[in-house]
Amino acid sequence: MNPIMNRLGNRLASYLSRPDPRYRPLATSDPRGVAAAIVPGDVLLVEGNTRFSKAIKYLSQSTWSHAALYVGDAAGEGERHWLVEADVVDGVIAVPLEKYADMHTRICRPAGLTAEDRAKVIGYALARIGHRYDLKNILDLVRYLLPQPPVPVRWRRRMLSLGSGDPTRAICSTLIAQAFQSVRYPILPSVTRKPAARDDCNDCYDEILHIRHHSLFVPRDFDISPYFEIVKPTLARGFDYRQLRWDDASSEA
Repeated sequence: MNPIMNRLGNRLASYLSRPDPRYRPLATSDPRGVAAAIVPGDVLLVEGNTRFSKAIKYLSQSTWSHAALYVGDAAGEGERHWLVEADVVDGVIAVPLEKYADMHTRICRPAGLTAEDRAKVIGYALARIGHRYDLKNILDLVRYLLPQPPVPVRWRRRMLSLGSGDPTRAICSTLIAQAFQSVRYPILPSVTRKPAARDDCNDCYDEILHIRHHSLFVPRDFDISPYFEIVKPTLARGFDYRQLRWDDASSEA
């Protein structure tokens, strides 16, 4: 990206990263519950309350605008609970989990991921701290904040794949997708079917998975992926509806 476009991108990043004053995020889980339930290798999805978040949610037709990888104490910054994320202003950084304490979040856990591969996924993300955010991606998205006719559904995902293609730049979901793809862990692969090479079954098929390009992933893909479990802190710590205390007086009024 040339210097002029880079300056423009930085200005846009500053503008888009400002919180929307009309938006009030709702935390659906207690921050202590999230901290107790989340484990290294989990993906934390965040609803977000910035102008940039609004664009991502519109294009992906999802609640989630941001994704971060939980690395625990692996960031070595003196705290226990750390996330690695690609921030629109600061690039790839490690941030404390408490940054999103007041946000609506969701924990997505890769099912069956081995300890060895989990360490590789975390190491991949940590090794990219200091990389810059893909500012061309901002230039591609900013026009969707301007008044215009709705974008056809079939175009939305392809629009989010635009960017500089520079390997030292990333967006949030791209960074995490690349980390999991580095150990060949599926997120939402393309699937094709071909007849199985079996003499005893004419109607049997083999499913062949194809790795989708990392630039095509958005935060919601970790939510709807059949390979990631949804972890709800309230349920993970043991939930008994019989122990709830209800205000019966107010319901009778």
